[in-house]
Amino acid sequence: MLLPQTALVVGASGGIGNALAALLESRGVEVLRWSRRHDGIDITNEQTIRTAAEGLGDRTLDWIVIATGQLSADGSHPERRFRELEPDRMADCFAVNTIGPALLIKHLSARLPRDRPSVVAALSARLGSIGDNNLGGWMSYRVAKAGLNQVIRCAHVELRRRHKQTVVLGLHPGTVDTDMTRRFHRGRTTASAAEAATNLVEVLLARTPADGGQIFDYAGERIPF
Repeated sequence: MLLPQTALVVGASGGIGNALAALLESRGVEVLRWSRRHDGIDITNEQTIRTAAEGLGDRTLDWIVIATGQLSADGSHPERRFRELEPDRMADCFAVNTIGPALLIKHLSARLPRDRPSVVAALSARLGSIGDNNLGGWMSYRVAKAGLNQVIRCAHVELRRRHKQTVVLGLHPGTVDTDMTRRFHRGRTTASAAEAATNLVEVLLARTPADGGQIFDYAGERIPF
């Protein structure tokens, strides 16, 4: 796959989103940056998404990269065990990590071209894999990302009917040194946001329509659902 002519990065004020936008711009891509912080686009509020999408006019988007995500709404540590589970926090996590990306796909998929390759990619996480879950814990985040993986699969099935060259997939960036994740590193090897962005773009460039509906890590390895 070639670099896109135009890319939309949602969550462009975050560490990974900003790095992805900057990298694509450095390679000559026209990048549209959306974020709640700078544009008021709240992915948990469908009206802000609808308004922003309508503001695109007839613009075509070759890549739609959803670089949003949330470990917990109030900044607290994700649950270690079920007795820590709180329904409101779980619902907030699901709204950001699952429903938000689904709404973005709902309002933006019509912008994809039909005559050339295109990409819809969302930041998922290895923690969202049911098959890879041997530790438990982090229930709200795990469930929300597992839900996102199903959103990705459904989008792949639907979009391939009319956008046969579109690849819809999830991306696991690994442990990245960002404000959101820094306190959870606990000695893990981390990548800078710029390194993560480079890895993820290379993964996207290596994909074909046959890879649609799947989740890939930063090294291009498929993660089981």
